[in-house]
Amino acid sequence: MNTAESSAVVSDLIWFKSSYSGAEGGDCVEIAAGTQAVLVRDSKAVAGPVVRVSRAAWAGFVGAAPATLVG
Repeated sequence: MNTAESSAVVSDLIWFKSSYSGAEGGDCVEIAAGTQAVLVRDSKAVAGPVVRVSRAAWAGFVGAAPATLVG
């Protein structure tokens, strides 16, 4: 996992906000799928840091997440 300098570096990507993010401005996560990696950022700080994970690591996370959320 790597952290990019800022979202401005990857501004040409299309970002998607988590469906679990509340409309009241709570914890908001956005992702963008690049060709080599998936990028994750805080939607309240779009010019801030970006976490970059491999596409394989993201697929593993997404595959495991539903089992974790259902409990």
